[in-house]
Amino acid sequence: MHIERVPDADDPRLADYRDLTDVALRRVSEPAGGLYIAESAKVIARALRAGHVPRSVLVQDKWLDEVSALLADVDADVPVYVTTSEIAAQLTGYVVHRGALAAMHRPALPDPADVLRHARLVVVLEDIVDHTNVGAAFRAAAGLGADAVLVTERCADPLYRRSVRVSMGTVFQVPWTRLPAWPEASVLLREAGIHVAALALADDAVALDAFAAERPDRVALMMGSEGDGLSRAALAAADTIVTIPMSGGVDSLNVASASAVALWALTHPPR
Repeated sequence: MHIERVPDADDPRLADYRDLTDVALRRVSEPAGGLYIAESAKVIARALRAGHVPRSVLVQDKWLDEVSALLADVDADVPVYVTTSEIAAQLTGYVVHRGALAAMHRPALPDPADVLRHARLVVVLEDIVDHTNVGAAFRAAAGLGADAVLVTERCADPLYRRSVRVSMGTVFQVPWTRLPAWPEASVLLREAGIHVAALALADDAVALDAFAAERPDRVALMMGSEGDGLSRAALAAADTIVTIPMSGGVDSLNVASASAVALWALTHPPR
């Protein structure tokens, strides 16, 4: 680790952090297999514990000691760029409330079969486009006992800055990877001996409490996109359609809320 004070938002050393609110530039600075941005000392600490390696860190003076302590055991000479809150906001396009950002190298994604090998409760996110929902689903998975999360090819990136921030860094705690397209994905799940429960509305759906009371030993809880829900291919891969009973004229919950409710039910079955 070495500390460099940077007094200018246009400094080329800060290119990884520049204009994070611009979608096109985010795609440049966070390419698949390239980098992701971790925000706050807590999230950076969880990324480091997961074995992720920072390319650099951007920090404000009052958080320098805390971030320096986090990097003390990192086996790499990581540049730590120190600047003011005003320059950080000018640089990123938003107020950096938590004082620290890190440009992290993306680890290689594991093989889905390896992620599934010992998992007993899995969350499958199909084509969720909102990064906030992805982050919230990961936080529910970590907090409520899921062993793994699988995301489809078109699902929003769990390592996107907003996903990481909303998850409070729990995207680094729960093993995850991307699934291939259906029906190859269903073959993987079937070969792993996992019962696929699709959270959806259907005339023949089983109520969540009834399913939880007799839950199979190994379950994948599958949830679909915010607008259309699960695709026909995903529903065709399901062993059971499960629904959360609702009242008050409401037919369903937000996908992040639904994941929390369903995970709690499956980890606290009726006695």
